[in-house]
Amino acid sequence: MTAREIFSGGVAVITGAGNGIGAGLARHAAGLGMTVVLVDIDGEAVATLRDELPGAIDVVCDVRDADAVERLAAQVYSEVGPVRLLVNNAGVEQFGYLWDTPVANWDRLVSINVSGVFYGIRAFLPHMLAADTPSWVWNLSSIGGVAVVPLQAPYIMSKHAVLALTECLRLEVDSAGHADRIHVQAVLPGAVKSNIFETAGGVDGGDVAAAEAQRSAMLDIKAEAMDPIAAAEVVFEQAAAGEFYLLTQPEYVGNAMAERADVLRDRRPPALRTKRRFDPAHQ
Repeated sequence: MTAREIFSGGVAVITGAGNGIGAGLARHAAGLGMTVVLVDIDGEAVATLRDELPGAIDVVCDVRDADAVERLAAQVYSEVGPVRLLVNNAGVEQFGYLWDTPVANWDRLVSINVSGVFYGIRAFLPHMLAADTPSWVWNLSSIGGVAVVPLQAPYIMSKHAVLALTECLRLEVDSAGHADRIHVQAVLPGAVKSNIFETAGGVDGGDVAAAEAQRSAMLDIKAEAMDPIAAAEVVFEQAAAGEFYLLTQPEYVGNAMAERADVLRDRRPPALRTKRRFDPAHQ
């Protein structure tokens, strides 16, 4: 079946929909004929996108608030309908040496990038199970989920965590006997255009120059990053084909996955690169 055959007419809930790949997924989902619920803490961004997409609904929600995400799920199911596609995408970046990272920045990143995914699953999956209709759950990891990168440790850690969470969720859904209608998939984008680097946290003490140099390097990579709508099209196609790992740039991200597997198999210690071969950012 094609992506249009699978998703057209269904409801998609996308967190972090105001920018980057979240907005790209929303635009492509709407183009497939889905009713898209645009969720973001940036009300202005999703309101603007809502006006662009026929039938879209914008909701301001902070994914760090478990109760707010629960209310979101209840609202969608009572006012919009059963969710065919849940995309836990909201995420933020952080630059700087780990020992310079402000505690507040660490807590914010973990609460959005990791807890926000958990809250989305906990709020929506019971409704999906009760609806007894086919549905899909996509959690946004990253090429950073299979990489190690200095000066971005909190973000990289969070994307490793999301990937492991999603792999475990896939097994749990299967173990509970729901794999025939609850399709869990992990999205691993490579470099996709967004404002994640501009809005990333930095450091207010220690080696500020190193943190900002890393931000600058990532902004250079952004100039060559993939268009979010093109990335979304690839992800939807792979999802429709039944893939588990959904890669925006299959060769690029796939090479990083293979390299990670080789490193673990050979038990090689992490090593600095003289030239960056892939970029961990996605949103």
